[in-house]
Amino acid sequence: MFIEYSVGDFVTHPQKPDWGTGQVQSVIGSRITVNFEHAGKQLINAELISLTPVADKIDLATNQKNN
Repeated sequence: MFIEYSVGDFVTHPQKPDWGTGQVQSVIGSRITVNFEHAGKQLINAELISLTPVADKIDLATNQKNN
């Protein structure tokens, strides 16, 4: 399953929970650059890894943009 990601989305890596929460920095096709709390910038191939959206931070970011 391919999920569409947008710049600014907050995600976690399902196999790397120790990386913490990351914020999507760029999306080019299936290549996603994410800046993780404890692992820094990582290039993720979305065809191989399905990142998990972090709903509470996405909601927070949306609310901050709208205010």
